[in-house]
Amino acid sequence: MGPGPVDADPRVLRAMSASLVGQYDPAMTAYMTETMALYREVFVTQNEQTFLVDGTSRAGIEAALVSLVEPGDRVLVPVFGRFGHLLTEIAERCGAEVHTIEVPWGEVFTPEQVEEAVARVRPKVLAVVQGDTATTMCQPLADLGEICARHDVLLYCDATASVGGNELRADDWRLDVVTAGLQKCLGGPSGSAPITLSERAVAVIDDRRHVEAGIATDTDVARGVRIASNYFDLAMVMDYWGERRLNHHTEATSMLYGARECARLLVAEGMDAAIERHRLHGAAMLAGVRGLGLEVFGDVTHKMNNVVAVHIPAGIDGDGARAAMLTDYGIEIGTSFGPLHGKVWRIGTMGYNARRDAVMVTLAALEQVLRSGGADVTAGGGVGAAAEVYS
Repeated sequence: MGPGPVDADPRVLRAMSASLVGQYDPAMTAYMTETMALYREVFVTQNEQTFLVDGTSRAGIEAALVSLVEPGDRVLVPVFGRFGHLLTEIAERCGAEVHTIEVPWGEVFTPEQVEEAVARVRPKVLAVVQGDTATTMCQPLADLGEICARHDVLLYCDATASVGGNELRADDWRLDVVTAGLQKCLGGPSGSAPITLSERAVAVIDDRRHVEAGIATDTDVARGVRIASNYFDLAMVMDYWGERRLNHHTEATSMLYGARECARLLVAEGMDAAIERHRLHGAAMLAGVRGLGLEVFGDVTHKMNNVVAVHIPAGIDGDGARAAMLTDYGIEIGTSFGPLHGKVWRIGTMGYNARRDAVMVTLAALEQVLRSGGADVTAGGGVGAAAEVYS
């Protein structure tokens, strides 16, 4: 019950146990095509180039940035938590001239703040995190795509922690590239990074297309500055997933099975229903921790549905309490990073764990751990407050 990774849905793990097939087996190419269609529904997009990058969510981030950004390009990163710093570092490693704006952890940016920085910096790419699990904040995106389109800026969004549990509409919000991971609201294990690219982003990447020697044909003409990474070269990966099925790497077959099942389950549930499920159980957890007398961190109006951060009460050993939750009750909750390390706990309600029983058991266990540590808590306060949300 931490900020991710969380328990994978048993149906996803079962799907991953299926027999391996060759990467050009007709069944495999059919699975790839089906997976692309499913993730178009997850991202709420018509983008043809919607597929998987093999690797953890960070692989998707690196693939997006190294394929979009050439050395010397300007990139603007609004930083409101740990993962804005990550985007900054990766863009710097791509050779970009990176500019940042920052707000204190626990806050998000207004569209006016972002537009002022875009007009001042004039970047090629605006790289923004939607949900930062370090702070639990969810950055509003609906206005940023229009701002970027007006200033001729590409908008990249890292939606690892948010997609599936919070509203994200890639086409309506004019997001050029979105990447994610399975281990949060998608309900799977880490190891596959879904990605979707707009036609505008695809055109930028196509202008850097270089096909490997040994598989290139006479019609494959190298264009532009070669993408610095071979593995994360999205121009080549698009050819691998596209009609050409041009060899790039050996597909991570079991992860594809898992990613396909994650998306299939969400689409079967309905994206709006999945988001509402995360909202409901997140609201119950929020009410429950408050019912225990815990102080919630950050601007709650901009909190993600799927994770809450609470200040560790005075006199309570934060790490000791987390260890007791795990040892005595088999429940994991998280700490945080940087300026929040050792000051807050982060409790997730996401993916397969966005369930009433998981919320109630976690709150009951946390009450006992707090009581054992000497905290003055209302008996049944957490479970009772959550039950009111469910009533």
